[in-house]
Amino acid sequence: MCIVAFFHPDKFPNNSQSQRGYPFTMAASSDFLRWFKDIGLEDLPLVGGKNASLGEMYRTLTTQGLLVPNGFVLTTNVYYDALQDACAWPELHELLDRLDVTDVTLLEKQAAKARKLVYASTGTEKLRSLVADAYLSLEAQYGRGVAVAVRSSATAEDLPGASFAGQHESYLNITGVDNIFDACRHCFASLFTDRAIVYRINNRFDHFKVGLSVGVMKLVRSDRAASGVTFTLDTESGFRDVVLTTGAYGLGENIVQGIVDPDEFYVHKPTFRQGYRTVLRRVLGKKQLTMALGNNKDGSTTQNEPTPEDQQMRFCLSDEEVLLLTDHALLTEDHYSQLAGHHMPMDIEWAKDGDDGRLYIVQARPETVASRKKSAMLETYSLHGKGTVLTHGRAVGEKISGGITHVILSHDELALFQPGEVLVAPSTNPDWEAVMKMAAAIVTDHGGRTCHAAIIARELGVPAVIGTETGTQTLKSGQCVTVSCAAGEIGTVYEGDIPFEVTTIDADRLPHTRTPVMVNLGNPDLAFHTAMMPSAGVGLARIEFIISEYIGIHPMALAHPERLAPADRQRIAEITAGNPSPSDYFVRNLSEGIGTIAAAFYPKPVIVRLSDFKTNEYAALIGGTTFEPQEVNPMIGFRGASRYAHPAYADGFALECAALARARDAMGLTNIIVMIPFCRRVEEAERVVAAMGKNGLVRGKDGLEIYMMCEIPNNVIQIDAFAAEFDGFSIGSNDLTQLTLGVDRDSDIVSFDFDERDKGMLEMLRLAVAGAKRNGRKVGICGEAPANYPDIARYLVKLGIDSISVNPSSLLRTMGAVHEAEGCH
Repeated sequence: MCIVAFFHPDKFPNNSQSQRGYPFTMAASSDFLRWFKDIGLEDLPLVGGKNASLGEMYRTLTTQGLLVPNGFVLTTNVYYDALQDACAWPELHELLDRLDVTDVTLLEKQAAKARKLVYASTGTEKLRSLVADAYLSLEAQYGRGVAVAVRSSATAEDLPGASFAGQHESYLNITGVDNIFDACRHCFASLFTDRAIVYRINNRFDHFKVGLSVGVMKLVRSDRAASGVTFTLDTESGFRDVVLTTGAYGLGENIVQGIVDPDEFYVHKPTFRQGYRTVLRRVLGKKQLTMALGNNKDGSTTQNEPTPEDQQMRFCLSDEEVLLLTDHALLTEDHYSQLAGHHMPMDIEWAKDGDDGRLYIVQARPETVASRKKSAMLETYSLHGKGTVLTHGRAVGEKISGGITHVILSHDELALFQPGEVLVAPSTNPDWEAVMKMAAAIVTDHGGRTCHAAIIARELGVPAVIGTETGTQTLKSGQCVTVSCAAGEIGTVYEGDIPFEVTTIDADRLPHTRTPVMVNLGNPDLAFHTAMMPSAGVGLARIEFIISEYIGIHPMALAHPERLAPADRQRIAEITAGNPSPSDYFVRNLSEGIGTIAAAFYPKPVIVRLSDFKTNEYAALIGGTTFEPQEVNPMIGFRGASRYAHPAYADGFALECAALARARDAMGLTNIIVMIPFCRRVEEAERVVAAMGKNGLVRGKDGLEIYMMCEIPNNVIQIDAFAAEFDGFSIGSNDLTQLTLGVDRDSDIVSFDFDERDKGMLEMLRLAVAGAKRNGRKVGICGEAPANYPDIARYLVKLGIDSISVNPSSLLRTMGAVHEAEGCH
């Protein structure tokens, strides 16, 4: 149910019309003022959208635990009657009927006259007396001199295409009859703010068919605590299985106006409803300003003050408070959805009272932007036109993009990079990922399909041309280029802005495949958006991104800070301040990152691979050099399973296990499957599985399955023995190709020999699939071979593989290849 309406005289039997059709009301006094308990959504034409919703909640949900401050409403009849009695309608028409809003000076002049006219028309003694009596009743309930919020509420608001948000005035911290009456009159007059007039004209609303009421509500003293907004969906992706709460210190206007960076908290609806009361994810906001109360010389009743640094570093809500707001949000969403007859995501304003410590709901409306987003649309790109080729390399993804180049040769230059530029670099590493998120495209001199730049570009959905050899020499900063990865294996950088076409395909209309096609994912920020694509789950969830970007500290440094140099120890103490211990900081952040991905796809399977950093990558984390050896060839060194039960990393591994156990046990995300990478020998597998059991991850307990990456020739040769230790396998074609063909996949000079289509590799794939099936074990593939080469996808389908997992940008092409193969067999 969309709680939106327009005033129309036919809806009011007591209304009549003057010669020019100006509505006015011959109404009883009860139709001029209503208390919240006496109104609901059906009264929207009389009290406007905000007030109708407040009344609906006060009347129906406070009995179920929701707290809504009491208040009263001056109805739209007050507005219409006042203007009728003052004979103001003709003059308003003269001011607005032929107004050219592009003439800013004239707009300001006419709007000011309109506001003055409405303000004067509503200044009657009868209306003042009505307000005085009602305020007296509020004082009887809340105490003498109680402060109130005075808010405008129009009869046309919260439309899907025109919300009217922020068009009309509201006033906070108002006390005394005279001040409240004056604020009400200003609210009525704000129907004709410059912005409201322009907004109505741009959205084709008749000025004279939009009415306005005013709500007067007891002010929640959030100036002494916190306030914010709760959404019953993710506002960026439209994903509906989470509740998102944002909050900051002080009154809520700073968040509504976007002045501060608030804290953010996510809760997963399905598991929350099952009784798992855990915050899924949280992001600490800067909360730069706190809006406090004050009586200022300019007449304003609020003022912004800098938030103390120690408060900025703390979350403004406890977990218990976030979960209570989630309870309230779901109660509200369920009620409005029942009234509407379909799912109705909600946008809910809340405030914490610093006096009584309780959480109040001060406004609720249907969410009108993210909830309109359709399921993910899959895209294909094609270049129209030709241009001079500046450089070329290996294509990552299938997109086309363009922009101004920015050549970055070292980490020290990253701060100069601007959003929307094309990043050109020798290579990238995890320290560069914040800049990579902002890039329109990425071009590197070095690297293969599975290098850092390629992996991150795929996850971000950004086109990248990798291994150009001379990109940083050929391209100069400031050039306009087009980067195309839409022509197969070769990615090309063209001079100039070349037009291209994007074809979108409704994911809901994609052909069904019998072989599940899953996605590879490591960035929790992309989880909700990616989950709206038609995949069968996550075939590979890497935790390295979470560790490097969300935590940034070596796990052993958090387990044993006493071993660190003083500078590293101090730095870690500052980062982990506010947590029970440094270890808790790691477990919470890793579990929330993993949990976000698992929740996004719940209840579909999410296969989480334990850490597979190489020693040089681990050394780059804070405190890492204390715990990592220096290796000549980290690619086949101390990585994967060899670390987990080793004394040099066992305590760090325990933290990884604790995070996974928390995501499954405390969050209820039992769709998580744990996967062991780079397990060289069967004896090593036995040690790792035993270590997992000691650390709370017991194979088979509560349905826990443990998989192994099949990426070493010995995994294929001894698959019968490995099958006794694991519930399934996922073929890692990148490392398996490297070790089968003896090709360093990070080496530019021999990269031409890295080819998953080699006959030896195809035989390895056949043996792996056949061996898993022979032992009754599930087997999938999570390397990019099926995405890069559709013929490999078709080959794997013919072998009877159980699943294929690729990066999101390759999902469409892979599904097409799988569907084609299934049609042939």
